[in-house]
Amino acid sequence: MPPKIKLSELVDHIQETIQDRFEGEVFWITTQIVDVKKQESARRCYLKFVEKENNTITTELRGVFWSFYYNQIEDFEKFTKQNFADGIEITCLVRVKFHPRFGLSLEALQIDFAYTLGTIEIERQKTLDRLLKENPTMVKLFDGVYRTFNHSLLFPDIIQRIALITAPNSDGQRDFRQEAENNKHGYSFVIKEFLTQIQGDGVHFLILQQLKLIEKEKEKFDVVVIVRGGGSQTDFKPFDNYELCQCIAGFPLPIITGIGHDRNTSIADMMARQQKTPTKVASLIVDHNLEFENKLIALRERFFDNVSLLLESAKNDLKEMKRLVKLSSPATILNKGFAIVLIDNKIITDPKKIKEGSSMQTLLKKENIHSTVTRKE
Repeated sequence: MPPKIKLSELVDHIQETIQDRFEGEVFWITTQIVDVKKQESARRCYLKFVEKENNTITTELRGVFWSFYYNQIEDFEKFTKQNFADGIEITCLVRVKFHPRFGLSLEALQIDFAYTLGTIEIERQKTLDRLLKENPTMVKLFDGVYRTFNHSLLFPDIIQRIALITAPNSDGQRDFRQEAENNKHGYSFVIKEFLTQIQGDGVHFLILQQLKLIEKEKEKFDVVVIVRGGGSQTDFKPFDNYELCQCIAGFPLPIITGIGHDRNTSIADMMARQQKTPTKVASLIVDHNLEFENKLIALRERFFDNVSLLLESAKNDLKEMKRLVKLSSPATILNKGFAIVLIDNKIITDPKKIKEGSSMQTLLKKENIHSTVTRKE
């Protein structure tokens, strides 16, 4: 029978064993983080490092960023433009610690920022390759630029009827409507909103549902607009979803996206017409209508200019015709010493109509002579 010892003694043995094994060693691990609790005032963060298989946690250890390493979290958020929050996967440098009361844990020392961005980019490239491979007639790549069926759709001359996909009471919704409805040219728009969550897990499915609703009544709209405010790189992950991007690429109405800031370009943006912000989407639509109005103004000016030219030309032609008519008048002809021959009060221009014995009248400048034809030669 083994000897009886206190719990504290056993814990001491465990602590000594762990310290002897891991003293001075550090490890780079790739892990998902959950239960993230940031204490900004104390500059520390408690969390759990987990590993999953088929969405089931198979490995779990407590972790902590002490104040000396808390700046790693701040730098991570600044560099990757994403929140250090539950569900993301990171690569970080850790060391093994054991506490008599709190047990085994990992102290985090450093985060590999490039890993997080790299995994996102790898997934994006996989989606782009799949879009090209599985939709060869709908998605093409020319000189590094993706061209889709949706790109080939022309805007109508005037954009008036807009299907707007956005989140209710969001900055994106407000910014788009304010820019569109308060435009300085006084253009009016019919905007039908298809409100949905636009951020978080499963967003791509919700947006797909809205697009299917719009497609059922596509004849009622000129364009589709998808807008939201800016965010972190991982916030835009739903807009890299294959099914959503495939739908946008082949959608039967032109789609304009305004779902990020200057640093963000999602695959959904590549499949549609990208504008960086909701405000810029509205400006694009207003400018498109202004361009058509300017074309109409120019056409009107050309019309009236051409009418003026035609009227001036007609006036000149009429003046010339008057001159020719005056030159051809009987009075002008008689003044030049010519005579006019009439038979039965009809001017004779064909000598064959003059017969011997015909009564004939000859008009001179100042006299009329009546005669009878006795001979023709």
